[in-house]
Amino acid sequence: MKAPYIFASLLTLGLTACQEKFLDLAPVSQANTASFYRTQSDMLIALNGTYSALQLAGQYGQYYVVAEIPSDDTRPVLSGSVTDQDEFDKFYLRTTNPFLNTRWSDGYRGIYRANAVIDRIAGVSMNEDLKKRYVAEAKFLRALMYFNLVRVFGDVPLVVTEITDPLQGYEYSRAPVAEVYAQIVKDLTDAEAVLPASYTGAEVGRATRGAARSLLGKVYMTQRKYPEAAAKLKEVIDANTYDLLPNYADLFKAANKNSKESIFEVQYKKGNLGEGSNFGNTYAPENSGNAVIQFGGGGNNQPTPDLINSYEAGDVRKDVSLATSYVNAAGRTVDYNYIRKYLDPPVVNGDSEDNWYVLRYADILLLYAEALNETGRTAEALPLLNRVRQRARLSNKTVTTQAEMRVALEQERRVELAFEGHRWFDLVRTGRALPVLQAKAQVIGVKGNLTENNLVFPVPQSQVDINRQKITQNPGY
Repeated sequence: MKAPYIFASLLTLGLTACQEKFLDLAPVSQANTASFYRTQSDMLIALNGTYSALQLAGQYGQYYVVAEIPSDDTRPVLSGSVTDQDEFDKFYLRTTNPFLNTRWSDGYRGIYRANAVIDRIAGVSMNEDLKKRYVAEAKFLRALMYFNLVRVFGDVPLVVTEITDPLQGYEYSRAPVAEVYAQIVKDLTDAEAVLPASYTGAEVGRATRGAARSLLGKVYMTQRKYPEAAAKLKEVIDANTYDLLPNYADLFKAANKNSKESIFEVQYKKGNLGEGSNFGNTYAPENSGNAVIQFGGGGNNQPTPDLINSYEAGDVRKDVSLATSYVNAAGRTVDYNYIRKYLDPPVVNGDSEDNWYVLRYADILLLYAEALNETGRTAEALPLLNRVRQRARLSNKTVTTQAEMRVALEQERRVELAFEGHRWFDLVRTGRALPVLQAKAQVIGVKGNLTENNLVFPVPQSQVDINRQKITQNPGY
């Protein structure tokens, strides 16, 4: 009998991003839970391992599968095993879809690591201020991982202590969405009170007070708690820690990662160490050789014509974000829609410096504008919308009603944040997924299959089979 995947990491101290070591026993060549978590250095390694979980395929490594492909912005290439992604595009998801299983297991793998840090650090003799900060960082990461799980699956097991026996996994059923969000809010509130405003040197990129506030604001927006969201997002803006970069293209140059506009990014580092990102290779056109990016591409997550046509004339974001053709080695122009945001080129295959934006300032400005609009303060929201448009070299909009502002913000978020993992979740949280996608069914693909049940995805069948008394399936699957 297997224990649930939420606890598959129980005997794992795999603290590198891509090459985890699963331990059935405790070989002398490997650190293990009996000899680890004893010193300040151990706790730093464990915390860094929690950050590295964000790189896993089921977290941000293949985030586009659950965050972009179900939307009207992108579609998958249909070849080989990638047909598994087509299920997200056309909403005929099998409960055995491998991307669901990876999403669940990698999410809980990261949560296990965060819980281990939080629980084990109390007994470690170390600097007390640093101890509090490490706990705050782990709580931020746990909140982020639960936020991504609850938005994908709905009710999920809520595990906030380290599991020390795999059989404990059978005790957990799926906690209601409201209970999961309550824990997310608590973790972020705790983290915000302790985390610093910024870091220097090698610590740049770690979770900050602004990251906790920003994520909390986004959580409130997802819950449609607009007054609370407005208040929290205003704190981010009033802190004057962040600003828009003058040039949109600079956001996606690896040399500018963790910039003034960045609030929180998943960190990658090239150098053939297993820490590089592969987004450029994943998104570059199939069979393109070295015409677009070194070592060619997988052609995944292709921009839809609907998104391409949604950009206004003169919007500088379009050419930064995507292309519709390339010139091959024979000098022939090949029509092919592909993403350009992550093409700051890798030196070797799948080993790029490109980070993944989780939170950036333009996102917060537009969320704050939305929160203001939803609380009847449309006039206050308009300058925020236009501030983002001005950076895109577009003229100011004149919006007078709440309904008009909703449409304007939906469009602005779509083109500003394209391919950064927001569109599907934006449509779901605003109640716009069904009307928008069903209306476009003939334009962007067979989205007519979409129903209310598809706003969350199925629980992996393996989880149901392992623990049928506790883990139930979502309706409609």
